[in-house]
Amino acid sequence: MALQQNSEREPNIELFIKAGHDGENIGNCPFCQRLFMVLWLKGVKFTVTTVDMRKKPAELKDLAPGTNPPFLLYNGILKTDFIKIEEFLEQTLAPPRYPHLSPVNKESFDVGSDIFAKFSAFIKNSPNNATQKKILLREFRRLDEYLNSPLPEEIDHNSAETITVSKRKFLDGDHLTLADCNLLPKLHVIRVAAKKYCDFEIPAEFTGVWRYLENAYEREEFKQTCPADIEIEKAYLGVAKRK
Repeated sequence: MALQQNSEREPNIELFIKAGHDGENIGNCPFCQRLFMVLWLKGVKFTVTTVDMRKKPAELKDLAPGTNPPFLLYNGILKTDFIKIEEFLEQTLAPPRYPHLSPVNKESFDVGSDIFAKFSAFIKNSPNNATQKKILLREFRRLDEYLNSPLPEEIDHNSAETITVSKRKFLDGDHLTLADCNLLPKLHVIRVAAKKYCDFEIPAEFTGVWRYLENAYEREEFKQTCPADIEIEKAYLGVAKRK
């Protein structure tokens, strides 16, 4: 997949991500999807190669020995730490040519930081996971409260109308940011795997979370980088303790 932008001096970017069980399609890896989304949102031209972890091609073993996806080639230079890759892309693919993706509000990054770890404990202890379920729901409530609370930039102090519930689409406003690239892939995994193995669905009362997810699924940058549900289900088949 290559995303085009009109320019003669584009960097040469190759993103390597985990392949699915068929060895070709997108596999379950929130960190791979995170970088896939970042590059897409930057509007830069890049190629994506899926790596079959069961039989890594010889040329990839030579390229990045002992390294699992995601990793990146930027003008032929190998970069392997996904957090450092994200920082590099944000600094290098910068305005005026490319958009900044860093959120304005620090809490947009912090609010969902523990939710994936709490989900992991929840699914590993299924079906005896009542305590972990309460903890997971507490994290969802914290996220929901943040999404429903107006950001400072949503409040017009010169207006007589008081905004009590945020209408923004994403964590930090109406545009996807690095915070969303981090959290949305994890929320997608939680939604699919928890339903399949724990009969858990994100409660409808969390209207902010559902508004957030529904807006995300309307965006190609998220929808087209998601693994198929079956990939997530297969990934967690050995993790969940079945009744």
